[in-house]
Amino acid sequence: MGVVERWLADDRVVRACGLLGAATIAFSSILVRLSHASPSTAAIFRCLFALPVLGLLAGLEDRRFGRRSWAERRVLVAAGVFFAADLILWHHSIEDVGAGLATVLANIQVVLVPLVAWALLGEKPGRRVLAALPIALIGVVLISGALQHGAYGRAPLRGALFGLAAGVAYVGFLLLLRRGGSDLRRVAGPLFDATATATVACVIAGLIVGDANLTPGWPGVGWLIVLALTSQVIGWLLIGASLPRLPAAITSLILAVQPVGSVGLAALILGESPDGVQLVGVAVVLAAVLVATRPPARPRARSPEQVLRLRSDQRRGAGAVLGGDVAVRAADHD
Repeated sequence: MGVVERWLADDRVVRACGLLGAATIAFSSILVRLSHASPSTAAIFRCLFALPVLGLLAGLEDRRFGRRSWAERRVLVAAGVFFAADLILWHHSIEDVGAGLATVLANIQVVLVPLVAWALLGEKPGRRVLAALPIALIGVVLISGALQHGAYGRAPLRGALFGLAAGVAYVGFLLLLRRGGSDLRRVAGPLFDATATATVACVIAGLIVGDANLTPGWPGVGWLIVLALTSQVIGWLLIGASLPRLPAAITSLILAVQPVGSVGLAALILGESPDGVQLVGVAVVLAAVLVATRPPARPRARSPEQVLRLRSDQRRGAGAVLGGDVAVRAADHD
């Protein structure tokens, strides 16, 4: 076992990698705005400029562990298509409602990922996740400006719809990348496959939409290079190392660091100032995140007499005890 594998065997290190990766990609929307690139252009070059580094790292993995089969890689092609859709929709949302609010909207995935993971992966969410969904939707409505005039952003309602659509695509990307990263020895290879596919998909989509600029000028290119190396390479390598090692609900909680950071950074760096109702919407969405991902309360310690009584019941095959046991394990997993 190599040094990296030994580190990633520690659950605390895995969670730290996820948190650091989420903090890194919190700068993504800020860098997109600073580049002044169109949505498709930013998506294309974020992926394209990351490919040389990811390709080199993926090649080193192949030399060490052997080449992967097409059966192992095809799910990552699908992940790349979802990622391209996520990026383009999210970048349109950034233009319409600002970097901070767009990132909050796209991270509705925090509520959606556990639901989709339940449907497709059998990872049953707790009642808190189900309760969080209507809370999150209320926050989205407040951010969209649908309830007031003069909301921040040039088209807040349209931006909210783009942000929600980006969040749905983000769910597909996260779950497929998680599945494609089932070989825990490899991190760069799956990310390279998804990023390469996303590059091609973004070029095609950008040409169809008509906003792709394949020869962007300086200094926009410089910001896009920074975006590619920080968010797409460093950020997603860290997240990719933690993604397949954690339950889906825990992963979505860790990624919630991104919208919190983006709102603060957008205010500090770009001077974005959403109105009061929209900020309430941000707080409501973040409250939904906390409701959905709050750790379950630990059961109270039993007295020795209770333990002996339970063991006696278990020997008689008491179904109630077994049911309680299963419920505790499911809650801990969630």
